[in-house]
Amino acid sequence: MSSSICIPNSLLSCTQLKSIPNSLHSQPLKHSSSLITRASLSTPKETVLKSFNERRALKIISGLQNFNKDNVASVVTAADKGGATHVDIACDPELVKLVTSLTRLPVCVSSVDPSAFLAAVEAGASMVEIGNYDSFYDAGIVFSPEQILNLTVETRRILPLVTLSVTVPHTLSLPDQTKLAELLEQEGADIIQTEGGKCSNPSKPGVLGLIEKASPTLAAAYSISRAVKIPVMCASGLSAVTAPMAITAGAAGVGVGSAINKLNDVVAMIAEVRSIADSLGLAVTTGSELENRAHIWTRDVSYCSTRLQGLTRIRCSNDIQFF
Repeated sequence: MSSSICIPNSLLSCTQLKSIPNSLHSQPLKHSSSLITRASLSTPKETVLKSFNERRALKIISGLQNFNKDNVASVVTAADKGGATHVDIACDPELVKLVTSLTRLPVCVSSVDPSAFLAAVEAGASMVEIGNYDSFYDAGIVFSPEQILNLTVETRRILPLVTLSVTVPHTLSLPDQTKLAELLEQEGADIIQTEGGKCSNPSKPGVLGLIEKASPTLAAAYSISRAVKIPVMCASGLSAVTAPMAITAGAAGVGVGSAINKLNDVVAMIAEVRSIADSLGLAVTTGSELENRAHIWTRDVSYCSTRLQGLTRIRCSNDIQFF
């Protein structure tokens, strides 16, 4: 069954998401080999997956259809200053260029159009994500397991070496989510992302409400993490209260979006990111701090080298006079 899906790169145009034939693997790529080669030389998987392998990844999500440069810049700045390990933005090359000028964190781009990923990777994205479906749910669009698998196969065909994350729709039953995750792992996904905050309507305020809000994605993370060997990222409806629960449930990292991008003040965004990072026990080391440390280290090495050269000259001079 096909669904009419608006492609994020152009909100004014739509395409039909059609089933991809099994013969797809044998079809030649339509993209130039030079582009594929350069895209394959993006950030190594080992670097992108390091935080996941250490079970401490924190990805801040600006939104699949958020093309507001000012808002995206604020969210990314908050992620960088607040202690996140990754940022996730809409799949747009210009946004990628903007974001890579603001942070050294690995940049993930989200879309449901595999053909859009290549240009974003060329612009500097180090990870791609099939997911963040909330905006489509608002339009009454849901994704079947077959559609998600087809998108995964096509993405892996286009970008065989780039880190790939795929979200399992919360609209599926928990057993079906788990089964789909297993199939996605077989098709080459590197990370499985869960969701569920959209379908959760808390009946209690405060901490109880936060836990209720996160319960669908926590349940999915628990079930899926025990069925696959690749990292699971628990996302949607999480907060500083429930992020540690996700790790305990089996997730290797958490993804947080609306709790950050709904705020209007970058200072408040930074504070919220830092609160979540603290709840996960993350040391806050931003790109700017790393640059400062590198600058100090270089300065100190230069100073020591100068001092040693001076002492050597003095020693040599004394030796000459002695002999």
